[in-house]
This record gives sequence, structure tokens and C-alpha cells, in this order.
Amino acid sequence: MNKKKILVAGATGYLGNKIVAELIQLGAEVTAMVRASSNRTKLEEMGVKNFVVGDMMDAPSLAEAITPTYGFDAIVASAAGYTKKTKGDSPITDTVQNLVDATKAAGIPRFILISILESDKAKSVPHFHNKYLIEQYLKEKKQPFIALRPGAFLDQVPDYIPDKIKKGIFPTFLTGTYGAVYTSELAKYAAMAAVVLPDTELNKPVDIGWDRPVNGKILAQAFSKVLGRPIKPKPVIPSFILKVIFPVISLFSGNIRDMYEMIKWINTGVYVSRNPQRQKKLFGELPTVEESVSHYCRDRGLI
Repeated sequence: MNKKKILVAGATGYLGNKIVAELIQLGAEVTAMVRASSNRTKLEEMGVKNFVVGDMMDAPSLAEAITPTYGFDAIVASAAGYTKKTKGDSPITDTVQNLVDATKAAGIPRFILISILESDKAKSVPHFHNKYLIEQYLKEKKQPFIALRPGAFLDQVPDYIPDKIKKGIFPTFLTGTYGAVYTSELAKYAAMAAVVLPDTELNKPVDIGWDRPVNGKILAQAFSKVLGRPIKPKPVIPSFILKVIFPVISLFSGNIRDMYEMIKWINTGVYVSRNPQRQKKLFGELPTVEESVSHYCRDRGLI
């Protein structure tokens, strides 16, 4: 059987690396799209032999990098969005609009988008809402796609959690309940979406998360259970700063405003999976909170 030819945009990133590893495990022939200045060493060590050079903010470079001659079966867009705009940019330039255009022009039959849980309801949060705009743009361009909508990531870049856990603390940014995912799980699903899922599942979003929503208390309890010692939740940002200081600073800083709006929106309780059964149908049993925390702890050398 011929190997599936998969192009990964953002392959040098944290999530991208994991998606590449999962694709290789599934027997796919992986091509990594990188910038000219990107360090390819880790990808080469993983076994990636094929590279194309392209910049998501440079449409001509994408047209040159992604051509029909490669015969790609799917593209996985794991690259992070951009927030810097220039005059004339549309509301979705800072995500992957150029990449969608290049994919459509090259005739690639499947586009895997890493979107965001409930992004269609997040108009007040720019970098969340832009993911929904990309989903709509894919439909408008009639580019076949699968949008994976993960919740909040348990692991961060850089990951500040292990040092806190060693001190008996689970750091929390949010006071509400929300959906969550571990990056390794999302990478596995993205690879399956590119290689395994049938065409009947195209053009539909898939909520991605655990068996139940979480909050700081639930996660701290999961870490306590996995590690066999007390772990207490502790807010990273004091409530006074969130309620009084952040609103003022957000008037003068776009990044702070985006973060403030994100925290407010998530804390309303809307950031949860509405259809976990679809994830279960496509990818198997949903990970439990404890399973994912255990996986995380093993990967971080905490157990």
C-alpha cells in the first residue's frame, strides 16, 4: 500500500514535532514545511527527509513551496497564529489564510486545522475567534478539512508546572471549569485525522478533550492521586489584579486585552466540549483526567 504523503506546517514547533512523530508511527511519508532559517536538526533525527521552505505570512513563498507536483494527501496546520498585522491585513491574516489559499491552489484533498474549543462563540477573544474565521474560510474556499477543537493545554511552552508541582502546588490561571487536553493526545488525533479518518468525516469540527471538564481544584486532586502526595491549587494571578489591574492595562496593551478577554470568557463556563461522543467515535475512548495527568507526570520525570 502506498504511504500517505503528509505536509506538516509548523513542524519545528512543540506540537508540530509531536504530530510528525505520530505520523511517522502511522507509516506516513512526512514533509516538513519550515522557514529558511529554521533549525531542522530535531526533525532530521526523527527521520524526516523531505522539507519545503515557506513562510505563512508570505503567500508567494507558499505557492512555491506547495505545488501539485508533490502529490500531498493532506496538510496539517500546526503552526501558531500570528498577532502582528500590517495595513490592509484581514482579520484572519494572522492565522493561516495564506496557507488555505496555497493548499486549495495545489489541490490537496485534506486540510487538518488545529482550531479551538467553542471558537465559534468566542468573538470577544481575538486569537480564539480567528480560528473560527479560518474554519469559515475553509468552507468558503471549498477546501476539504477537519477542524480539531482542543480545550486548554495541560502542558505549556515553556512549561512552568513541574517546578511548582515539586513544591506541592498546581498553578491556576482560571477560576472557572473548562475543557483540557494533553499535547501528545492532540498530536495523535491530528495524525489520525490526516491519515486514517474517512472522507465522510470531512468538513466537520471535532471537540477534543478529556472525559470531563476540569478546574484548578480537580487538576490538583488528579496530581495528588497520581503522585501520592498533597498538591494544592494556587492562583498564578491574584484576584485583585484580574479584577482591577488587568482591565486598566488592557486598555493600552493588545496582548493583555486578549489575555483578559480570554480569562473572562473561559470563566463563564462555555469552554467545554458539547459533543464528546464524536471524539469517542473517531478516536476511541476519551482519556480520563487522571490518565492524562499520569502521562504528563511520566513525561516530565515527576514519577
